[in-house]
Amino acid sequence: MPAQGDIVTALDTWEEPAGGGADAAGELVRLGAEVDFFVAVGNDELGRTAREALEALGCRVHAATRDEPQRRAFTYLDGDGERTITLMGSKLHPHGADPLPWNELAGVDAVYFSAGDAEALRAARQARVLVATARELETLREAQVPLDALVRSGRDPSEAYEHGQLDPEPRLIVSTMGREGGSFVAGEAEGIYASAELPGHVVDAYGEGDCFAAGLTFALGMGDDPEAALAFAARSGATALTRRGANGANR
Repeated sequence: MPAQGDIVTALDTWEEPAGGGADAAGELVRLGAEVDFFVAVGNDELGRTAREALEALGCRVHAATRDEPQRRAFTYLDGDGERTITLMGSKLHPHGADPLPWNELAGVDAVYFSAGDAEALRAARQARVLVATARELETLREAQVPLDALVRSGRDPSEAYEHGQLDPEPRLIVSTMGREGGSFVAGEAEGIYASAELPGHVVDAYGEGDCFAAGLTFALGMGDDPEAALAFAARSGATALTRRGANGANR
């Protein structure tokens, strides 16, 4: 990262659809899931490009178009693969009032909720398994739906969660610590889980947490118990560290 007054030269640049939802959707496709992605996009060329790229990735995209530009993010990667992100524009997410096929969620094995309004979250609860990110804590509190799992970063203050902040309490609460593994609470049981062995060299930390959440969603949807699901999710997170960008399409 440049210090004040510095000028630095990037070794490489690329663009791709990303963000928590896109990261998770790509991982679920790679795991072999049939993925329906409920999303909102901007009304500009970038929004159209993002939708087309998500479809090319293998997602069945259900998109509401907002009357504003697509959000951008500028992600810096340092020599150790760590990422630092600058967000530009307002966050776009689907609303339950959008004319999207919400009723289809009743036949879905598992949903990962990365963004949306309370009505969209209530529609997501039709699925057999519902996993959500703590980034959307206010929406989770408003919707008051039972979560099968809540995933939070143990390092990011914006994802802080304390017992009692949601009613009902999530059945499984997972705190991730990146390459150090993490901890979980499942009812009266508490424990830690180990990080998985890296299948290669660390390339890029972007999307690691949402790929972990996608792996957890996939495993819980398959019927795994919490500890087995966490081990599966840790492998998804570890693999993400060895992949360039959100989905590894740019080499």
